[in-house]
Amino acid sequence: MVTVTSYYTAILMCVVTMLCWGSWANTQKMTRKNWGFQLFYWDYSIGVLLFSLFLAFTMGSFGDSGRGFLTDIGQSDFKWLGSAFLGGVVFNVANILLVVAIEIAGLSVAFPVGIGLALVLGVVTTYAATGEGNVPMLAAGVLFVVAAIILDALAYKRIGGSGAASAKGIIISVLAGVLMGFFYSFVAASMASPSEGGVLEAGKLTPYTAVVMFSLGLLLSNFIFNTFMMKKPIVGNPATAREYFAGSAKDHLIGILGGAIWSCGMNFNIIAAPAADPALAYGLGQGATMISALWGVFVWKEFKDAPKGTNTLIFWMFLCFVVGLGILVASKI
Repeated sequence: MVTVTSYYTAILMCVVTMLCWGSWANTQKMTRKNWGFQLFYWDYSIGVLLFSLFLAFTMGSFGDSGRGFLTDIGQSDFKWLGSAFLGGVVFNVANILLVVAIEIAGLSVAFPVGIGLALVLGVVTTYAATGEGNVPMLAAGVLFVVAAIILDALAYKRIGGSGAASAKGIIISVLAGVLMGFFYSFVAASMASPSEGGVLEAGKLTPYTAVVMFSLGLLLSNFIFNTFMMKKPIVGNPATAREYFAGSAKDHLIGILGGAIWSCGMNFNIIAAPAADPALAYGLGQGATMISALWGVFVWKEFKDAPKGTNTLIFWMFLCFVVGLGILVASKI
């Protein structure tokens, strides 16, 4: 399999993760207005799995390092396969809530609040699971991200008022962030570390296998969680399987593209994690918050009608994110 040993290459891959994780949600906004988020989400989940399998049978199966994908599946302990799968289930619940929050509050709010909170919790839980990382610098980076989350919530309040929709959007974003802060630790814990001589730990998974199992957890749990959301949506109208199968090729391809973009980011992040460290890789990848906010502010114009002074809050939000991410990157230099 293809592995990464250079710290700077790993950081570059985490930057790609940041771009992918911060951009995939644009595909949701590209779908037609009567194409419910639940219908979009089925195709998104399929896209995540397809791209993960593509990398597993290419980068994960060729090269002189580690174990090929099929060989790795055969030697893996059920415990670690289950851990990666569970990570996908936890992520799925969180991501469905995040998609709902995007419908209510927009990219500029759902991502900074939800994913920013996930970054904070994810760094903490991943460090607890792996024990790797510079604690003072990770903590400092996280504090700046927390400040950015608070500033973004204040900016949103200026355009959303104190109505039920405003409160609902932020509450759902927070719930999504809390759940999303835990999924990565399950995946990171399932991955094999190289033993002396570079031989991978027996029983555990290569990054490629871990992401495939994660993707299976995401897709299969959709039959429970997304089916429920189709019948009892938090926002919007109920959706049916008949509507999904009546969708155009364009509808389905946009959703699959969104999943493939997100999966590219996930795969690159997991592949890069051993060369950086899992907590840093996750924290840097979740800089996607800043990318999504840029899309929301400058492309989708979600703050165009904001009162005077809102742009100042947005500026300080971006600055706090940049400083926080910079500290996270520097934590292992």
